[in-house]
Amino acid sequence: MHAAATHAVTATGLVKNFGDTEALRGIDLEIERATVLGVLGPNGAGKTTAVRILTTLLHPDAGSATIDGIDVFAHPGQVRARIGVTGQYAAVDERLTGFENLRLVGRLFHLRTSEARTRATGLLERFGLSDAGDRPVKGYSGGMRRRLDIAMSLIGQPSVLFLDEPTTGLDPRSRLAMWDLIDGLVAEGMTTLLTTQYLDEAERLADRIVVIDSGRVIERGTPQELKARVGGERVEITLADSGDLAKVPAVLSDLIQPGAEGSVDEAAARIDLAVPKSDGIVPAVVRALDAAGIPARDVVVRSPTLDDVFMELTGHHVEDAVPDAVDVDAGGER
Repeated sequence: MHAAATHAVTATGLVKNFGDTEALRGIDLEIERATVLGVLGPNGAGKTTAVRILTTLLHPDAGSATIDGIDVFAHPGQVRARIGVTGQYAAVDERLTGFENLRLVGRLFHLRTSEARTRATGLLERFGLSDAGDRPVKGYSGGMRRRLDIAMSLIGQPSVLFLDEPTTGLDPRSRLAMWDLIDGLVAEGMTTLLTTQYLDEAERLADRIVVIDSGRVIERGTPQELKARVGGERVEITLADSGDLAKVPAVLSDLIQPGAEGSVDEAAARIDLAVPKSDGIVPAVVRALDAAGIPARDVVVRSPTLDDVFMELTGHHVEDAVPDAVDVDAGGER
């Protein structure tokens, strides 16, 4: 580790093009030691391209990056010795047992046979896989494969862990178990870059968040800071007739944040709007709608979410985003 490094990971002005497709358009990132940076964005935003560059798998067209103060592009071998990587899909050999997968990776790190065996056994125990360690991975569940994949990324004892959408395809129970696992790693001092398109995941795990859309960083901050920028509490209104949704902002203009147009779900006949204060807002909204002849089924107050942040910044929800291109180098969505 270089003593001059004030951050575990830095990236400045990363640019990457695939033909006419601009995958990254000048991205800057910084990660403090023993923290989680959540890189949030829809498929096609550029998250995986950024990870591939920082993990030496792809060279940018412009920009610079360091891991533990070491230049990623000038000294890729030194960088690889300091990082662990888990991709969107578990990179395990189904024909081997869990123990054999771990021991193989240990040998690839040039560990002595005895040391590779010791680390493999320890990681199986740590990740709750001891009972399955001598079984072929083809019989593992999705959550077990993902835990084994992360264990494999740790066998070299990295200082920085890259988790590229680690809960993709997992059921809710396995996702929660994975979150607890990541919490444990960070508590032990692991620096982590987590890419995700799940807003609840970013809010649950990340100390700081960078929001990426179409290859650019469009916002950054803590989850609390990002939510505060949306504008405080929100009132969510469900109407009897979706045809009345367009009238609501004007009817409630004295109660809501100036200029608030609201997030609209026509199928559910629902609109939510930022309000400057929530005290007494529900009866006031009901009275205003009633006076305007707009029947309401439900009115509730809720705190802003990261989805509100993304909607405010981009004009669309994360799940509504459409990939604008395919990362041809990665062989799939960026």
